[in-house]
Amino acid sequence: MGEGFQLLDIILFAAIAAFLILRLRSVLGRRNGDDSRPDVDPFKQNEENQTARKKGPAGEDKVVHLPNQKGQQQSQEDQQTEFRTEGPAAAGLTQIKLADSSFDEQSFLEGSRAAFEMIVSAFAAGDRETLRSLLADQVYEDFSKAIDEREKNNESLQTTIVSIKSADIVDARLENRVASIDVKFVSEQINVTRDEEDRIIEGDPNEIINVTDIWTFERNTRSRDPNWALSATESPT
Repeated sequence: MGEGFQLLDIILFAAIAAFLILRLRSVLGRRNGDDSRPDVDPFKQNEENQTARKKGPAGEDKVVHLPNQKGQQQSQEDQQTEFRTEGPAAAGLTQIKLADSSFDEQSFLEGSRAAFEMIVSAFAAGDRETLRSLLADQVYEDFSKAIDEREKNNESLQTTIVSIKSADIVDARLENRVASIDVKFVSEQINVTRDEEDRIIEGDPNEIINVTDIWTFERNTRSRDPNWALSATESPT
């Protein structure tokens, strides 16, 4: 009889343990194996930063500042870029918003600013991998050829973006569901080209120059890919 009661006790305890395990699983849940990181691009990264700021404690700055060419973070004053949309672009932006309800003008401008810094720095460093992810095919070919020519001549380019003074949307349009936005950047830069013996052949490391660029970013609004690609560049005279 004693052995029989012990057997019943063991069965009872096993049933209780199984019940507790099932309850814990229902409360804690399981990992589904789909916790992969999304690809990084300046526009998407900017949206995530904005979400983090909204969720964070009041007054806490969660902005991620990009390092400059020398590996130093830009000052808070340098980050105070003025974002504006000029009149002629308004109609095109309205069309883009109707085609893509997730489009936000301010987020796009901040993302384009980050893309500008990344592309300028990558071009100077000859970083084709970064350029490939941010440029449309034709622009990538043009940039790659310029890098090839520089390497052929054993030259190096050093570019430091001191500040971006303004970033303005000057035109926007939607054609066959492809959104195109022209952004005018006015920046302060230091550009120096050196030969293989590190002698300066162009530019001045102590001179800050004002540079104006108009860049066109494109994205297919039907695509699930949030990335915008640089499709054209212009330096107005």
